[in-house]
Amino acid sequence: MKRLLTIISFIALATTAMAQTAEEIVSRMNAEISKHNESEGFAITMDMKIILVGTISSRSYILGDKMRIEANKDGKDFVTWSDGKTEWSYDSETNEIEITNAKPREKSDKDSNTKMFKDVTEGYDVRIDKETATEWHIRCKRSKSNPDKDAPKRMDLVVAKGTYWPVSLTTSVTAASVTMRDISFGVTESQVTFNEKDYPGVKIVDKR
Repeated sequence: MKRLLTIISFIALATTAMAQTAEEIVSRMNAEISKHNESEGFAITMDMKIILVGTISSRSYILGDKMRIEANKDGKDFVTWSDGKTEWSYDSETNEIEITNAKPREKSDKDSNTKMFKDVTEGYDVRIDKETATEWHIRCKRSKSNPDKDAPKRMDLVVAKGTYWPVSLTTSVTAASVTMRDISFGVTESQVTFNEKDYPGVKIVDKR
């Protein structure tokens, strides 16, 4: 019996030593994201649930000043490319590609998605809300000292165990919720560059 109690005590101590706080988990996650350079480019999926509209899912590919966004709504495909100066927008319903001048974007706009993951604890009180065999579910509640009163009151972050890689981040705003997921690094020029040859027979409408 004494030997059994010794083993139980050892396991309990080892388990306690392995326990991590939400802040420590987020810190490890940030370290993993920081291993990747923005010059690699990144891709991310966003699911937007909007009251009276439904759910719109999009996948964004960003490399420097170039980006491509693929979206689907009610079975219709929409694709937009931008190189910072020109935008190409494809509508599968009309089978047209419209070319326009791109609106200027701040640098912060281009990396805001990865920044949200890395800065999730800034202005927020975090705690582990749930834990599974493979994931930590972390609740992020806006702190009273947060100067940005327009920031979401709550965010839910999911981090993978073992890799400390972000699985998803969900925020809620008025009449909508947004989930960012499936973040990955490594985007090629061809993924963010419009090529007319990929859309044979499509009508081109130049509105520049």
